[in-house]
Amino acid sequence: MNILFRGGRVFTPDGVVAEAVLVRGGVIAAVGPEGELARGPHETVDLDGGLLVPGFTDAHMHPIQAGLERAKCDLSEDFGLDAYKEKIADYAAKNPEKEWIDGGGWDMSAFPGGLPHRDHLGFLDRPAYLIQRDHHAAWVNTRALERAGITRDTPDPADGRIERDANGEPTGVLHEGAMNLVGLLTPRPTAQDLQDALADAERHLFSLGVTGWQDAIVGSYAGSGDPLPTYLAAARSGRLRARVVGALWWDRTRGLEQIEDLVARRASAEGLERFRATSVKIMQDGITENFTAATLEPYCLCGGTGLSYVDPAKLKEYVAELDRLGFQVHFHAIGERAVREALDSLEGTDPANRHHIAHLQIIEPSDVPRFAALGVTANLQPLWATHHAQMDELTLPYLGEPRSSWQYPFADLVACGTRLCAGSDWPVSDADPLQGMHVAVNRTEPGGSVHAGYPTAQTPFLPEQRIDLATVMTAYTEGSAWINRSPAGRIEPGRPSDLVVLDRDPFELPPGDIWTTRVRMTFVDGEAVYERA
Repeated sequence: MNILFRGGRVFTPDGVVAEAVLVRGGVIAAVGPEGELARGPHETVDLDGGLLVPGFTDAHMHPIQAGLERAKCDLSEDFGLDAYKEKIADYAAKNPEKEWIDGGGWDMSAFPGGLPHRDHLGFLDRPAYLIQRDHHAAWVNTRALERAGITRDTPDPADGRIERDANGEPTGVLHEGAMNLVGLLTPRPTAQDLQDALADAERHLFSLGVTGWQDAIVGSYAGSGDPLPTYLAAARSGRLRARVVGALWWDRTRGLEQIEDLVARRASAEGLERFRATSVKIMQDGITENFTAATLEPYCLCGGTGLSYVDPAKLKEYVAELDRLGFQVHFHAIGERAVREALDSLEGTDPANRHHIAHLQIIEPSDVPRFAALGVTANLQPLWATHHAQMDELTLPYLGEPRSSWQYPFADLVACGTRLCAGSDWPVSDADPLQGMHVAVNRTEPGGSVHAGYPTAQTPFLPEQRIDLATVMTAYTEGSAWINRSPAGRIEPGRPSDLVVLDRDPFELPPGDIWTTRVRMTFVDGEAVYERA
């Protein structure tokens, strides 16, 4: 079947052009004047003044976890203790048969100091385990602590912390590796639960124009199960339509001996069209808000320099072996010390393996040029680069200057010639790439976001680090597709026709209105997988 996309503009490698696109047999056949492309038989998709763009690829997300959370006690659309308690109580009343109340999506900025308390959940008659929105902590009640045997005498794990009050009693927040103390006791999802979660996530992502992604944790983490069997089953059956790469989880309690297992896990996906397990995820630190991000100098007010989850002295050896075996290394690095440790470990590796570092909240300025010099891609999560409540109330006071001004240096990375890709970290933040683009261009909260009413939401955050729309759109399309070795990501002949029709042309809007753009249709291999009602 031939399809002619006409009546708008097209985002191509050469820029935004006023031309048509012809698709033949699921492949882009031509880009050019409508009169020349319309000569043979075809169906027509009228862009109606909108913009045709390549399908977006998200370079860092957790869709199956998102799908599971959407089916549980989902707090991600609420904000504030009263709203959370109401949602939790309603969920408990509607699910009396459930042994646990589990789910997540609560925001640290809804609580003084970013910390809820177990007593806030005292109204429940069952244990509760609710994962923080960014998945670096869990909120539990007294029943859950008792079920896990956690008391004032329970030691902190090496890679986490049990939050305690002035008397040493656990308060009900478990940070990082401590999440497993309770999380592993919660009911395990069935194989069908996981397949349903993936299907729900894919439908949602198609509605946002996301036609491919890299799952940033394919393994067991924070009480969640390993999604690899779910991806393999979906890809083998043909149910998986998106183009997906799994980043296999590096177990930070083990060393080189796990590489044999990673090689076997990679081999299990060989020959599959829609899923490959060719990346390895190394989480090098935590987050700034709970002081687990690895910093060069102590945090203000509380001291400490965070955690390096993998011993930097061993990290280089691990990365060198992964690189030798042809794995891509996908780093989580938030603090400036973690970024430096990741870059140090990538010295001498093969750029052809397309290694990348995600999040990059704080980069010490002398490390910015090293990305381009080493051939390391910067994996941006743009939505975080604003004056939102968590930033202003929890992050800035603990970072101080000059470190606060080193955050999310997108423009500096671009100026040094760094290759970019982009993602959302969904369900940590909104999966909509257009919202992320808005922030990258404006450094302000999208006008329709849940925190748009926050007093400083429309004050640009480090505005000198803004980048232009074409640059960030390329990161979400060609850049992230490149990271995944996907053949999609560009509108040019010979590429798969993974395409998205936007309801308006964001390049013709005032920058402050980019967030209003919506997806009207999404195509994978020339087949419509989403059409807005």
